[in-house]
Amino acid sequence: MRKVMIKPRFHAVLWPAATVVLTGCMVGPKYHVPPATMQAPPATYKESTVQFKDTDGWKVAQPQDAMLRGKWWEIYNDPELNALEERLNINNQNIKQAFENFMEARTLIAQARAQLYPTLSTSPSYSRSRSSANLTHASTANTGQQTSLGTLGLDASWEPDLWGKVRNTIREQQYNAQLSAADLENEKLTEQASLASYFFEIRGQDALQKVLNDTVAADQKALELTRSRYETGVDDRISVVEAETTLASAQSTAINLGVARAQFEHAIAVLVGANASDFSVPVRAANATPPPVPVGVPTQLLERRPDIAAAERSMAAANAQIGIAYAAFYPNLTLSAEGGFESSTFKHLLDWPSRFWSIGPSINETIFDAGLRRAQVHQYEAVYNANLAGYRQTVLTAFQQVEDGLASVRILSQQIIKQQQAEQSARRFVELATARYETGVDPYINVVTAQTTLLSSQQALATLRIQEMTASVQLIEALGGGWDRSQLPSPADVSKKLTKAETAIQQ
Repeated sequence: MRKVMIKPRFHAVLWPAATVVLTGCMVGPKYHVPPATMQAPPATYKESTVQFKDTDGWKVAQPQDAMLRGKWWEIYNDPELNALEERLNINNQNIKQAFENFMEARTLIAQARAQLYPTLSTSPSYSRSRSSANLTHASTANTGQQTSLGTLGLDASWEPDLWGKVRNTIREQQYNAQLSAADLENEKLTEQASLASYFFEIRGQDALQKVLNDTVAADQKALELTRSRYETGVDDRISVVEAETTLASAQSTAINLGVARAQFEHAIAVLVGANASDFSVPVRAANATPPPVPVGVPTQLLERRPDIAAAERSMAAANAQIGIAYAAFYPNLTLSAEGGFESSTFKHLLDWPSRFWSIGPSINETIFDAGLRRAQVHQYEAVYNANLAGYRQTVLTAFQQVEDGLASVRILSQQIIKQQQAEQSARRFVELATARYETGVDPYINVVTAQTTLLSSQQALATLRIQEMTASVQLIEALGGGWDRSQLPSPADVSKKLTKAETAIQQ
């Protein structure tokens, strides 16, 4: 018998070829996180370096103060707000929808990974047929033939991932799942911030309601005074009419406040997953001052905003798409095999002579496509560049929102001080005007003017306090709440098999 020897140089070529078949290589550009901005971020926020003088107590937390973590709303130290936020995290339907989108994104990873493995299929069959008797000359007296055929086979096929198409697809889906996880966290932050803002709006409306109720009570006493003076002949009828008009106007304004409060209350009901008809927020007037907010430094913002993380992951996914498009330029190898048993009778179907099989590879390569594949590469390169621009725009917007939040809270805090002074002056104005009216020095119209001025000042002060509290919430939202990038699941985390609870159909 003649022996066949493999020469060393052929052996050196065979092993790399086998390695390529089994492991493949990756084509396409490698991904690196690009710079977030065209220039380096500043060392500090511009608005945080402004001197916070003449404020109502609000200030920027010191740099060494710990950043917000987890349940950021607890910084306001309001048990009622804490309870509502907990309900929101459990029952908010927008958050649940975002969570299911994340679960869907994770299933796409498993679908992509399945392409790495062979496909096995079987299609047992049985048929019985009879040929036509008229297929031959009538003289043969052919009455037709009956045949039976039973088949029990197994088909196997496998396309090795030679050029990384499948692996790039897996990576793309992993990055998309991470993007979906970041979107989920961003949705949570948005809903949580909306709830906090509506909650402080309601508290502000309650404070405004108290101002109006006190004004109505004061106007009622003023009307009784003018009527008494009119009935005793000290004053004229016009003073009574003016007092009645002032009272009715204050009562109308007080009633109108209920519209905004009801709308905010209904909005909170939707956020916590409750029926608006069965939900209410107890009335409690509050003139709170926002606590110091630790803002950190601009470079930390890139790690704290879930929308920035989502934008960055979109670039990674787009980069993987480029690799998938490049793989189309290379040939595809398919290994297929077929085998089983075939017989005209069930009795002999599983007999060894009834076996059949076939095996062989095939290669598929596109020779001419009129530039289709090149155009697809250019398409995904454009998608990547667009995502890069979107990423940098998201970063710029984040810096803007933080600066806006810092400026808003600082300026509103300073404005409140001046408005408090205006309110105190208006209150003194009412006292003086009332005293001069009661002594007969001035007509009642001066009292009306003073009362209107006081009410306007009180309403403005209450509105400013609402704006200050909601501005602090917006600042915290701009900073990313209590989230940071370390909480983003890794590619290995999102690739884990879903549990039964995660895949169960909700009722």
